[in-house]
Amino acid sequence: MDDSVIVSPDWLAARLEDPGVAVVDVRDAWEFDGIGHVPGAVSVPFDSYRDATADDPGTLPGREAFEELLGEVGIEPEDTIVAYDDTHGVFAARFRLTALAYGHDDVRLLDGDFSAWNREHETETGSPSVEPTAYTALPFSFADSPLIDRSGVETALEGDAVLVDTRDPEEFAEAHLPGAVRFDWRGTVDDETRRVKPAAELEALFAEHGIDRDREIVLYCNTARRISHTDAVLEALGYEDVSVYEGSLTEWLATDGEIETGSTA
Repeated sequence: MDDSVIVSPDWLAARLEDPGVAVVDVRDAWEFDGIGHVPGAVSVPFDSYRDATADDPGTLPGREAFEELLGEVGIEPEDTIVAYDDTHGVFAARFRLTALAYGHDDVRLLDGDFSAWNREHETETGSPSVEPTAYTALPFSFADSPLIDRSGVETALEGDAVLVDTRDPEEFAEAHLPGAVRFDWRGTVDDETRRVKPAAELEALFAEHGIDRDREIVLYCNTARRISHTDAVLEALGYEDVSVYEGSLTEWLATDGEIETGSTA
């Protein structure tokens, strides 16, 4: 597993004193304050980096809002960011995708979330003292991000791409993109350890669903949260031709995109 994408608790523990490593906790503020957090972590709650009313696609918050958010918690563009939540990493993965969309080069996901960290490493309460920064993000561009727009999805549907729906069976049966395969994003996580499953097991799991390295892969769900986690896992395994449909089924339905119903997974 590539630690430039997903890092272990031990990896992070060895770097907590590194000023170039910024730890971001995306849980609710009450969890950060009341339950405790990774030492030195800053609180960036999930709802703070999602805005369906912004000019950028889907629920991206907009460049200026993202700059202000990261600047307030003292993050620099050159920092290595490690994000975590307590929900198998799905909300932290959404933060990672957002940061990548705005040009932050080095942003990683903590393997195993806060619960896995808490089993073996110390936590603390209270907010760290941070010096605000003048964080600068890049303007959003589909060409320079992992994201794909609706027209890109239409092109993928005409080719040999595999469209991957990471939602629940009931959601998939109600409506899904034509020819999509259903892949439960939670299938990549070991429920007991809360860590991502071993690489060989993941490779077999993806292959079982027709998610192959030699095909273009387009991920979607409803609002690009669940696919963010699957995207991180695929990237950590070295899959290269992976796109994330930011608008997901929410945009597809709103623009009268063709759908299929019923369960084939």
